[in-house]
Amino acid sequence: MTRIWEQLQFLRPGWADVLEIAIVAFLLYRLLLIIQRTRAMQILLGVLLLGFVYLISRLLDLVLIRYILENLFQYGAIAALVVFQPELRAALARLGQSRMIRIFRDLEGSKVTDEIIEAAERLSRARIGAIIAVERDVGLDEYAETGSPVHARVSAEMLMTIFTPYSPLHDGAVLICGDEIRTAGAILPLTQSSVPDRSLGTRHRAALGLSEETDAVVIVVSEETARVSVAVGGRLERGVTPERLREILTGTLPEREGALAAVPSGGS
Repeated sequence: MTRIWEQLQFLRPGWADVLEIAIVAFLLYRLLLIIQRTRAMQILLGVLLLGFVYLISRLLDLVLIRYILENLFQYGAIAALVVFQPELRAALARLGQSRMIRIFRDLEGSKVTDEIIEAAERLSRARIGAIIAVERDVGLDEYAETGSPVHARVSAEMLMTIFTPYSPLHDGAVLICGDEIRTAGAILPLTQSSVPDRSLGTRHRAALGLSEETDAVVIVVSEETARVSVAVGGRLERGVTPERLREILTGTLPEREGALAAVPSGGS
């Protein structure tokens, strides 16, 4: 009995074990955030499927299948480094974008926020339609590939120039990553959810679509009504003031109750 009890001691983790589990869980969570809805996620699911088949082959003693998979896994690590090279490089680059490290970028982030708010105000006054997506934890690389690279510092003047009517990039979305305008003219996914207000245009539906798939803050300026709307987490808030836009961008206040829920009726 004593021997059995000693063998079961591993089921009583100490504080160091709990700490290790928490760190590994956090790293896995960050990894999934980085690769979700990318080619890497599909490959990862394929690897998990092969692992499940390998487990079944061991349980049922399927020698041939087990032999093939063991040889595949033997060289799989090298193949993974080649296949996942873009994702691994992006993951290393994004390590510095955690919330803790971004505390040291508050000053720079506030300048970017000021420029975005000023651009939204100017676009609204001029009744120029626009859609601006601000990257947060989930990368927008997949959507950046659909537009034209810009790689310019965020400024109200640059955003006004991009969305000037009849300019080559004014119809698409601008993607902002950190303090950089990464892409202009990007194509965003339209929401697949039922939208009660049929008057909402393509920009609003695209903003909802991106906010459903990522944690980005998506700002829309309507050229018909000059109203500023913000989509976050698949919910749309319309008639956003500059003060409210600052709260959303900086995350200084929680969501306004009901503000980002059902879309109210009215012009787009």
